[in-house]
Amino acid sequence: MSNTLYTLIFLLLTLSCIGKVLATEQPVATDPEARMSITQHSAKFNGKTVKYSVHAGDHFLYDERRTPKANIYSTAYFADQQTSSERPILFIFNGGPGSSSVWLHMGVFGPKRVVLPSNAEPVGAPPYDLAHNPLSLIDIADMVFIDPVGTGYSHPLGKYQGKDFWGVKEDAVVMADFVRAFTRQHNLFNRPKYLVGESYGTTRAGAMVKELQEGWGTFDLSGVMLISSIVDFQTGDFNVGNDLPFITFLPTYAATAWYHNAIDRSQFANLEAFLQEVRDFALGEYATVLLKGSLASEAERESVLLQLKRMTGLSKAFLTRANLRINEFQFMKELKRDEGLAVGRLDSRYLGKESDLNAERFEADPSGYAIDGAYTALINHYMRTELNVKRNAQYHILSGQVFSNWNWLYERSARSQGFLNVTPFIAKAMRQNKDFRVFVGNGYYDLATPFFATEHSMNHNGIDPSRVTMKYYEAGHMMYIHEPSLIAIVNDMRQFLQAQ
Repeated sequence: MSNTLYTLIFLLLTLSCIGKVLATEQPVATDPEARMSITQHSAKFNGKTVKYSVHAGDHFLYDERRTPKANIYSTAYFADQQTSSERPILFIFNGGPGSSSVWLHMGVFGPKRVVLPSNAEPVGAPPYDLAHNPLSLIDIADMVFIDPVGTGYSHPLGKYQGKDFWGVKEDAVVMADFVRAFTRQHNLFNRPKYLVGESYGTTRAGAMVKELQEGWGTFDLSGVMLISSIVDFQTGDFNVGNDLPFITFLPTYAATAWYHNAIDRSQFANLEAFLQEVRDFALGEYATVLLKGSLASEAERESVLLQLKRMTGLSKAFLTRANLRINEFQFMKELKRDEGLAVGRLDSRYLGKESDLNAERFEADPSGYAIDGAYTALINHYMRTELNVKRNAQYHILSGQVFSNWNWLYERSARSQGFLNVTPFIAKAMRQNKDFRVFVGNGYYDLATPFFATEHSMNHNGIDPSRVTMKYYEAGHMMYIHEPSLIAIVNDMRQFLQAQ
């Protein structure tokens, strides 16, 4: 063998050895640092002094190779020395998709709450009122407020991206993973557990029920608490050929017209009596004419037209042009158009001034911009001053990026191709778990997730009505910003939990 060849082999072996040394000397990838702030507090709730701790911080979730995939930020409240197996734990989240848990956290469940005018007046600029919340359920339940990926301080880790978590299925999987991981960390296996969701959070809850309760090693829940529900999107999507939303939205249109004195209220004893008549009309004469389509006679159409005018306060001309079918955004703009005002979507008690009086849609939701600033300011203030959470990163209240990139495809059904419906998952959970119960809170003035649509969902899909608690409040989507409704819903949820 030539000297040149020996030299070449020696060099290759040397380089190989050096490569191995270098490889072993490279620093091993480590997990990013998780940050957790634990603080101690004491206050009076439901007439009783409660000492409690708050765990506010990060939780890393891992894939099957133990690679970090997501950081889920949560705020957990534990009453001191309350370890009874009877004490429930509530896993709480809002919707969007793309919303943090700030609304339920600072609106109704947490020990501090944002105080807003109950009469649907806008809150304006700071300073805002952050008050002690004696109605918090912490005296009877521990609570975990969860921010999904892309909201709050939650974000993907390593090679993972937002799109890996932004979808009906994807989101349900990672949120169920968090519930399991949190349960392991705090040894909550033998405690009653409830999922509590608002708006799209009710959709999330339904999908999470499937992830948690189906298959081997099931994670049986005591139930779900659904606030301002959307669990069957056929009831709320105004797609061509889908007449159901025109029916399910009608009672909320009527309630809104009632609130703003756009109709003659003198012929009815109260709002509930009026809405029952609207329900009956919607399921009867109105539904019949819509289903008949062009087969409906002129007399039938005229009768429906007059009833719609009487119940909604909209003009006969508008209803005729709309072919008896009232789209939610058209209604929000049309009811007060002559006054240059639009009614709110999340809460139709709110009114907002409009610049374009001819537009079909409002320029922004008056019930959104009237309150958003207060919640944004006070969650940040609260975390920094009382929970010792001081980060330079932005706490994402609402993320348009999450919403606009959401994957609605779920089990061969997408909102563009069909209708997303998680209600059967809840029904299946009820069949397979005899203790599974459902609480449903509805706002009469909620044009985002109308109460009659929720009634339709709960009356179909195999739901056991004997284990469903339906409650109603004279407020909107976030009924807790209305003081009387806040008191009512807390009392209703307290009774629901104590009846377990």
